[in-house]
Amino acid sequence: MKDRGMRTFIAVLAGLAVIYFGATGHRNNGGEGGISGGVVLLALLASALAWNLTKPAAK
Repeated sequence: MKDRGMRTFIAVLAGLAVIYFGATGHRNNGGEGGISGGVVLLALLASALAWNLTKPAAK
């Protein structure tokens, strides 16, 4: 993927998806909503993975 803006959009979208599903996930104990540090770390890893997978191929 050559367009850097599109790569950025996909990486941010991946991170936001992890945060969304991490914050709205099923809670059996009735605890408070919100995101933990682990969810933020997973979101950063998902963004980095999306950024890496969408980099242009070497010629």
